[in-house]
Amino acid sequence: MTIEFTKQEKVILVTKLQKYMSNELDAELGQFDAEFLLDFISQEMGNYFYNRGLYDAKLFLENKMHDISEALLDIEKSTEFR
Repeated sequence: MTIEFTKQEKVILVTKLQKYMSNELDAELGQFDAEFLLDFISQEMGNYFYNRGLYDAKLFLENKMHDISEALLDIEKSTEFR
């Protein structure tokens, strides 16, 4: 699976790469080179970022499910079985 960006997203990301290279590394990055670098980062590193997002989402949902379970136990009524 490859990470694909819309044209608008790609414009934003390429601009951010160009600004970073200029501000932090004092290097000018042309449009073509910035797009090439973005493609490289997406292909070679994108899955790591994607997986981290999945892990974070999974942990978030697990915590919410725990909260829901606790809330259900809080409203449980007493019976002879409890």
